[in-house]
Amino acid sequence: MALELSEMQRQGITKSIEDLKLFSGRAHHSLAEDIATHLGISLGIMQIKNFSDGEIYVRIQESIRGDDVFIVQSLCDPVNRNLVELLIMLDAFKRASAKTITAVIPYYAYARQDRKTSGREAISAKLVADLIATAGATRVLAVDLHTGQLQGFFSTLVDHVQVEPVLINYISGKGYDPNELVIVSPDAGGVERARKVAKQLVCPIAIVDKRRQAHNLAEVENLIGDVKGKTAILVDDMIDTAGTICEASNLLIKEGAKEVFVCAAHAVFSGPALERLEKSVIKEVIVSNTIPLKPNACSKIVQLNAAPLLGDAIKRIYSNRSVTDLLENYRG
Repeated sequence: MALELSEMQRQGITKSIEDLKLFSGRAHHSLAEDIATHLGISLGIMQIKNFSDGEIYVRIQESIRGDDVFIVQSLCDPVNRNLVELLIMLDAFKRASAKTITAVIPYYAYARQDRKTSGREAISAKLVADLIATAGATRVLAVDLHTGQLQGFFSTLVDHVQVEPVLINYISGKGYDPNELVIVSPDAGGVERARKVAKQLVCPIAIVDKRRQAHNLAEVENLIGDVKGKTAILVDDMIDTAGTICEASNLLIKEGAKEVFVCAAHAVFSGPALERLEKSVIKEVIVSNTIPLKPNACSKIVQLNAAPLLGDAIKRIYSNRSVTDLLENYRG
């Protein structure tokens, strides 16, 4: 195989991006279209519909035999429908004899159920990973998993992409002096993420001491670090009900922060999230488009396009080049 590859390289024979096959589920078709546009290709043709009882039907309407296929499907609301749709698509591509099948999952649902916090609980994040592999995925391209160790739940190959470079480019463009900024982690679990962003922006970090009382219910208690007179940027992987983010923002203002921005990869925005954000002290809520925004979203939301980053990652996977190098040197 090595000799064959060397011979191909010597003769200048490489994979053409035009031969890459990109398909989309119904969860976030506009993101898939943006990725296809960035790659300079068209989305593959596929029929997806529901029977009257809700069952999902999938049929690929072009030959993909022996092809490298990428399927874009975000596991956002409605979560269970989009998950089952992904599984059925994977099965269809497997049975249509695709050479490789990469599940591009901009938002991975069930990620927070990654361990047992009390007796007799399911570890649903592992179950979903097993289902995706069994359905036919040979590789997964995931975006900002809730915790990095989730990659170990998959029996398939995993490429993990963070949208932090996109968020950092936006913040850098505001022209703040690094001495005026402080990056804030909303809890102890997000400290590593906050450190990465702070390193790029050359500024200090602070940590909010959060105690979780129940699912979707947490209490903000203390602040570790100095935010007085500074622009505080709260960094998290997702905003769900926005309760913690809004409480943390109030604490930062109370502790002397000049203004508060929030950055997150995934705009889940469930329950009262949009109303809470609109009424909050937060100046801007900066998110990526891994999840489509709901109609009439909060006026403070700035949504950044992650399609170029995902498109470049897909291109590198397809051509067997490093995704790590992309993330380390990404300029948008």
